[in-house]
Amino acid sequence: MRLPPFERIPAPLADSHVLFICDHASNALPDEYGALGLAPELFATHIAFDIGAAEVTRTLARAFGSCAILARWSRLLIDLNRGADDPTLVMKLSDGSIIPGNARINAAETAHRIDEYFTPYHAAISREIDSMRSRGVTPVVISIHSFTPVWKGRPRPWEVGVLWDRDGRLARPMIERLGGAGFLVGDNEPYSGELENDSLYRHGTMLGLPHVLIEIRQDLIGTDAAARSFAARLKPVIDGSLAEMGPPAIQFTRPLLGKTTMDEKTREQLEAAAFRRLVAHLRGRTDVQNIDLMTLAGFCRNCLGDWYREAAAERGIAMDKDAARELVYGMPPAEWKKRYQKEATAEQQAAFERAQKTHS
Repeated sequence: MRLPPFERIPAPLADSHVLFICDHASNALPDEYGALGLAPELFATHIAFDIGAAEVTRTLARAFGSCAILARWSRLLIDLNRGADDPTLVMKLSDGSIIPGNARINAAETAHRIDEYFTPYHAAISREIDSMRSRGVTPVVISIHSFTPVWKGRPRPWEVGVLWDRDGRLARPMIERLGGAGFLVGDNEPYSGELENDSLYRHGTMLGLPHVLIEIRQDLIGTDAAARSFAARLKPVIDGSLAEMGPPAIQFTRPLLGKTTMDEKTREQLEAAAFRRLVAHLRGRTDVQNIDLMTLAGFCRNCLGDWYREAAAERGIAMDKDAARELVYGMPPAEWKKRYQKEATAEQQAAFERAQKTHS
């Protein structure tokens, strides 16, 4: 029986919010690819996989009662933490070693590897996210990687790195707590988390889900025992960071991707236009009460104003809460309340209370 290109560890706890992924978990190759022409000893090095990352991922998944999706095959076959159009998707040269089985790869073989190994892996992550959301759970995606202690002759001082793009809800408290726990931590080191179309861009950023990538120095997790010990040290840091972040929620930090190709500035303009139209619609529908919006959709006019204020704060712009909400109401919130807000009926209040149990 042909094995799927991923390993899935099921979640024993149905209400767990955390989904762990490990893109470079394995140094194995499907039989038909042999060793890609490489010497066997190279498969024990970082060019083939992220040393220790798989055992850290499995240990954390057990500790959190969470699902984990891990790559079954080596990054030498195809790099799952790349966009499908990335020129390094199939590496021909890695850390000075030519990969003979990849050196003359053609477009047809690349497409085959995408279809057989890349797409099913990401589809498995997407299915897990969809399943969690269908149960009313907003996933938090945590990706586990590892990095070499030395790169091109230069030592890397960090013990652990936190990689993130524009969503710092989980990354910021994690960086702070790792430092407080005695780790030498890198903020977007030794790599940057701002890589479009990588795994977390696809499954975190573009879905508005809280996410973070944790990079661990490989000499600290080089054996299974060391990896399990390191995971045990990470567990309280992740717990505290999740608690500080607060309840997981959908939050977009980049323009939404659509079916059509457009530049980021155009997408931002379209999304801004859609927001303005939503605000105009709500200003015209003064008959719609905030309690009804909260009951049916889990947000209200106040939420929109608060989100606007938070977005401004991300860019260093301070706004008063009432001033931000006034942008949505079209008048001071107190004035809107005086003119249009009605006393909630017993039925409305009961419906609102029921809804609070289902909105995550």
